[in-house]
Amino acid sequence: TNRSFIYKYSINTGLSQQLTFGSRTTWLNDISNDSKQIIFSKTDETVTERPFRKYSVSKMNIETMEVDPLWEGDGFAYRAVFSPDAKKVLISGSGEAFGGIGLNIDEGQIANSYNALAFIMDLSTKQIEPITKNFDPSIESSEWSPRDNMIYFRTTDKDFVNMYVYNPGNKSFTKLPLNEEVTRSFSMADNAPVAVYNGVSRSNSTRAYLYDMKNRKSTLIADPYKDRLSEMELGKVEDWNFTNSDGITISGSCYLPPNFDPSKKYPMIVYYYGGTTPTSRTFEGPYPPHVFASQGYVTYVIQPSGAMGFGQKFAALHVNAWGKRTAEDIIEGVQQFVKEHPYVNYKKIGCIGASYGGFMTMYLQTKTDMFAAAVSHAGISSISSYWGEGYWGYTYSGGASAHSYPWNNPDLYVKQSPLFNADKIKTPILLTHGAVDTTVPIGESIQMYTALKILGKPVEFLQVKDENHGIMNYKRRVEWNNSIMAWFSKWLKDDSSWWNGLYSEK
Repeated sequence: TNRSFIYKYSINTGLSQQLTFGSRTTWLNDISNDSKQIIFSKTDETVTERPFRKYSVSKMNIETMEVDPLWEGDGFAYRAVFSPDAKKVLISGSGEAFGGIGLNIDEGQIANSYNALAFIMDLSTKQIEPITKNFDPSIESSEWSPRDNMIYFRTTDKDFVNMYVYNPGNKSFTKLPLNEEVTRSFSMADNAPVAVYNGVSRSNSTRAYLYDMKNRKSTLIADPYKDRLSEMELGKVEDWNFTNSDGITISGSCYLPPNFDPSKKYPMIVYYYGGTTPTSRTFEGPYPPHVFASQGYVTYVIQPSGAMGFGQKFAALHVNAWGKRTAEDIIEGVQQFVKEHPYVNYKKIGCIGASYGGFMTMYLQTKTDMFAAAVSHAGISSISSYWGEGYWGYTYSGGASAHSYPWNNPDLYVKQSPLFNADKIKTPILLTHGAVDTTVPIGESIQMYTALKILGKPVEFLQVKDENHGIMNYKRRVEWNNSIMAWFSKWLKDDSSWWNGLYSEK
């Protein structure tokens, strides 16, 4: 009863015609420029085989109702759009699509299916070219422009979100020189070489621009937060990278407190996502580094192994790892950062992460006692229980734990789970979780809290009423953020007054 189909509706006559039928929902991918053809897709659930869902995509001539299948039952190719002349299609997928023709990974690696690639199919021959095989950024969105026949890609490019233009003629990529570090939208005019875009950077909020595509120049047209930001004093931000023990460059950023004095010793907060998406260079967010810095903390944001946008080989380090290389990167990075920055008080370092990063918070404490305080929001404590429950469990694990299941790889599901190593934890941990989280069920925090209480470890647990994976209600979000700040103040500044004011022992 919840199936949906595609209809053609005539505005002139008010009549509609059903174009797709059957036992499966169909999704409209694109309409050709002459409005004579559409591309649609359908999916099949295949719970006995990773990635548990397969996509079939077809082209339809809506004048003759003739259907031409483009591909059938590929779990890693999921969307297609027409070229301007409708002779080719641009396909979105991941490395294992079409038999792995786009893979660029080391022997023994499994591709990170969240690292998105692009392909072009010639409709006359059905030949497919993996155009981003050797292109490191991950594709977020794309548009094939009829004005210049170029393809415009919005990409996760390390911790930036950049726009690239692809020339199908000479098969080259060119990054557009836009003015923001994170491009949130980019829209081109149909009949003129201009576009509008908006974005943010590490030290400013949303700004909008008019972009001259011929001269490659941006003109600011809106800066709604300028006056508000002019009243704030932000600390200095700079990039800081290091080479890990495997010889791989790990990038990151350092946020300094306002009125920074290098002769002082500052506590530090380390922030990471730790999973497949890098921590973006955005000004706002649930864990804004500038806010941490404003409270007197040096804030180190790290992009550890496994994140997409750094190339397929780097992203593949996420698969079947669950913290192995990622934790080493964070530990090595913190150690090197402290060594190079004597203004950090190495006895007062905290860490924070959410979702997979919440898992990383728990996991890190089983590997090191270098942190004086830790915060895990919506973290995974047991990989096996998370795999079997929740909205994302087994499907996310199809990418993060490819071909690994509790029955064929118990070492991964048990030994890599923080819950089964809870006795190794010494760091005071604050666990926070939305009470109705469907992405990572709240039981993941409940069982870790129970374990740490039984072990007599310093732990607190905040359940946030009526909230899902993120904390959205404004009042509850303020209280939640204040609780995190109070926790760090208690353990990194030796000042319990804020925490005790929020949560008295009586």
